[in-house]
Amino acid sequence: MMFLEESLIFFPAPYPAGDWDPAGLAFEDAWFQAADGTRLHGWYVPHADPRAVVLFSHGNAGNLSGRAEMVRILHERVGVAVLIFDYRGYGRSEGKPDEPGVMADGRAARAWLARRENIVETDIVLMGRSLGAGVAVDLAAADGARALVLESAFSSVPDVAAYYYPWLPVHLMMRTRLDSAGKIAAYHGPLLQTHGNADTIIPIQFGRRLFDAANQPKQFITIPDRDHNDPQPLQYYDELTAFLDNL
Repeated sequence: MMFLEESLIFFPAPYPAGDWDPAGLAFEDAWFQAADGTRLHGWYVPHADPRAVVLFSHGNAGNLSGRAEMVRILHERVGVAVLIFDYRGYGRSEGKPDEPGVMADGRAARAWLARRENIVETDIVLMGRSLGAGVAVDLAAADGARALVLESAFSSVPDVAAYYYPWLPVHLMMRTRLDSAGKIAAYHGPLLQTHGNADTIIPIQFGRRLFDAANQPKQFITIPDRDHNDPQPLQYYDELTAFLDNL
């Protein structure tokens, strides 16, 4: 299990898998390097008058090209400038994913976005889904953020693994931690968290466990009848807009 751990957590789809010319989304290719020199790629969608500047960290499977419609909704319906990026080994990014690597990739993406928007890094709204929520929490806990938005998040990887393998001492065995519940208390800013109550991959209890560990101000939205990989309902984006307007 330890030997296979990273292959069980990370499911990258390297380029050219995916749709790299999606209809209805005008973006700029973003190229930047992590601290260890790994070359990374993202899509940057500017906005003439953004409600916020958002860094989006996606989940553990596929690559950014599968999130084009979500990025379009964020840009058009919510009115934000957004950078979505691929971790090492995903899409057009080089390397092989592991926990330290994807954390470093998030830092490099945030730095690029701050330079491109000519703002300080703490003025960026950090938004993450599933695995990406772990990346967003790590960034926010270490350095702060204008706000933190988490979708289908989890308390830690060993917590979720123990749910699936209750007969194994996974908390002792696993190297990959993504211990968001252990980190989030260091973040003192607005939090919006959502989770589907029909999530069969990361049951909602693990999102609640993370939320309980977070400081105020915070808001939890339960998405009815949504599984882990179901798209967010459009009403959620209206809630997100209201949240950003109140920052």
